[in-house]
Amino acid sequence: MDAINLDIFDPDRYVAAVPHETFRRLRHEAPVFWHPEPNGAGFWAVTKHRDVFAVSTDPKTFSSASHGAMLVDPDEQQLQSMQLMMLNMDPPRHTKLRNLVSKGFTPRMIARLQDQVKTVTTRVIDRIAPRGACDFVTEVAADLPLQVIAEMIGIPPEDQRKIFDWSNRMIGFDDPEYRTSFDDGIVAATEMYAYANDLAVARRQNPKDDLVSVLMTAEVDGERLSELEFDVFFLLLSVAGNETTRNLLSGGLLALIEHPEERRKLVADPARIPAAVEELLRWVSPVMHFRRTATRDTEIRGTKIREGDKVVVYYVSANRDEDVFADPFRFDVERRPNEHLAFGIGTHFCLGASLARLEIRVLFEELLRRLPDIELAAPPRRLRSNFINGIKEMQIRYTPERPVH
Repeated sequence: MDAINLDIFDPDRYVAAVPHETFRRLRHEAPVFWHPEPNGAGFWAVTKHRDVFAVSTDPKTFSSASHGAMLVDPDEQQLQSMQLMMLNMDPPRHTKLRNLVSKGFTPRMIARLQDQVKTVTTRVIDRIAPRGACDFVTEVAADLPLQVIAEMIGIPPEDQRKIFDWSNRMIGFDDPEYRTSFDDGIVAATEMYAYANDLAVARRQNPKDDLVSVLMTAEVDGERLSELEFDVFFLLLSVAGNETTRNLLSGGLLALIEHPEERRKLVADPARIPAAVEELLRWVSPVMHFRRTATRDTEIRGTKIREGDKVVVYYVSANRDEDVFADPFRFDVERRPNEHLAFGIGTHFCLGASLARLEIRVLFEELLRRLPDIELAAPPRRLRSNFINGIKEMQIRYTPERPVH
């Protein structure tokens, strides 16, 4: 098998589009594929839905903590910092911390956010609607989740762009437009930790009706979040809470533009939008992979995996698996069932999944109602990344909305 033509590591291969044809070949020809890696030992690329599910739901065999959840190997100092984050933990430590922070994501808390999400969405669309054109990424897709997360956490409006900047510098590490060096990403994380710590101190002294205040008082078995645990969770929430939703909204609108028949269904019948949200999640898969490390000798689909081997699960491939999804390369807003893994599965299932679904649904309900004829004004510019399926810029045009007097 030609390893060069099956390269899914090189970020340059993602600039034009996700290399779905390469993933399709891997699913058919080598679903558990030993992939060479520049400056690394190599890794097992796991591309079938069933196997991604199995690896993700077996943290005893496939650890997030031993070498972290990112594909590139950290050094010892980096690993120690990473292991403070839930993303890079295993049970029981992960379970304890997740139970603590989930106090801020109860169904009651998410239900309370519905009006807030609607208000922010209306505000964002009000700003662009009369103009007839905008960059959807920066002016809508980035702004909506950023404002929602910021208000939810308790970040004042004048500081919200700081979160946007820190997120870009930490997530866009393969794209020279966002990241000048690896050290710059460390600096961005350090700046965010300091900001979180200041916010926590302020809320302990003066609690408010926001997530930080909830987390400052949350307890599980008599334990509270330590200062460091809160700082690290703040970083994870701020980055994951706006970066992934931003890229889903951008990729989702692009899918609707490229599939006008499906968009017309939603414009004609908005009741279809909740099901369409699941198809947008499957289609875009904003986080394309995470890494695990084998804790013992084992097998996946009959392939021997050695203790210490790096195992990378590709959600972006699992979500196009022909064994699970009928006609998976067809975008179908009415697809049912839709057992996608865009939020992951198992112990690391996305904590903010309900909030993300709420934001996606409300945004497209409002956008399709008010600006139903959106089209591309220029080709989108994609993020150079093998990790995040992202769009950096997407210029759109539409019939301007007349102001209501």
